Amino acid sequence: MGIVENRSLGLIEEFVEEIKGSDIRIVYPEGNDERILRAARRHKRDGIIVPILIGNPEEIKALAKSEALDIEGIEIIDPETFEKKEEMIQKFIERRKGKVDEAGAREKLKDRNYFGTMLVYMGLADGLVSGAVGTTAATILPGLQIIKMGPQSKMVSGCFVMISPEDTHRYLFADSAVNFNPSASEIADIANETARTATQFGIDPKVALLSFSTKGSASSPEQEKMEEATKIAKERYPELDVDGELQFDAAIDEVVGKRKAPGSPVAGHATVFIFPDLQAGNISYKIAERLGGYTALGPILQGMAKPVNDLSRGCNVDDAYQMGIITAFQAYKAREIQ
Repeated sequence: MGIVENRSLGLIEEFVEEIKGSDIRIVYPEGNDERILRAARRHKRDGIIVPILIGNPEEIKALAKSEALDIEGIEIIDPETFEKKEEMIQKFIERRKGKVDEAGAREKLKDRNYFGTMLVYMGLADGLVSGAVGTTAATILPGLQIIKMGPQSKMVSGCFVMISPEDTHRYLFADSAVNFNPSASEIADIANETARTATQFGIDPKVALLSFSTKGSASSPEQEKMEEATKIAKERYPELDVDGELQFDAAIDEVVGKRKAPGSPVAGHATVFIFPDLQAGNISYKIAERLGGYTALGPILQGMAKPVNDLSRGCNVDDAYQMGIITAFQAYKAREIQ
């Protein structure tokens, strides 16, 4: 069974082993994109998850034929002829609590991301993967409005799982996808949410709140924000193994950590890295990917009641395939909590 067709990604294979046989349904709203068709075909072939494509069936089948892709047996849902369309419209109106009328609901549900998110909300799918064509906002906003946050979550954020070239090390970087300039309080919540994701993914969470300063070695509003975030995280989440503010070398290198932050439970052993803002997080994961040879899986959205994940518009077939498995794994874990 060809689970991973690029270089071996042990984490994806571990997810596959756990979720196989669960028949988790993942909806891809961008069913008329060639990359999504190829990913869905691989899912159908491997039998690990059940892919659902949204779009006009004739257009999708014509695209598949032009690309010589066999998509026989893959479920395609046409929003125009969907048998539960009227029920979906009413549930959407109820969920938006008066913020949209029937005409507005009908118009919104022409958007495939809203339509797909409603399938997840109604329990007709377990998770959603989009963004190969549309923007991150177009993927996330329907999820925030319809699915909303999980009972344990205070905000939605995005993380990347960073896997070393030989899969000897796995780390989480956050927030690298969603929140532009989170406050100290929000950073504390992101730290806790990312630690929960790490645990879910089998990574022991040692959480470092990063800065250009270690334990007050420099002073500025930026440093003070991360120092304050550390205090809040320790008070709000006393069970969390967290420390800061730490420079990256102090967080990851044991010798440097002992010298710069003696007695720290995290310095030199961090597995979860929380950045002060989106710029820092996004730049850092791409440096690790391009210069360090790390594989970046994500962005993985965390904090929603049901999984919704965003692809880059520059994604390839592997990205779409792997994100489907990650989303299915999140859905599988969410079932365990319910």
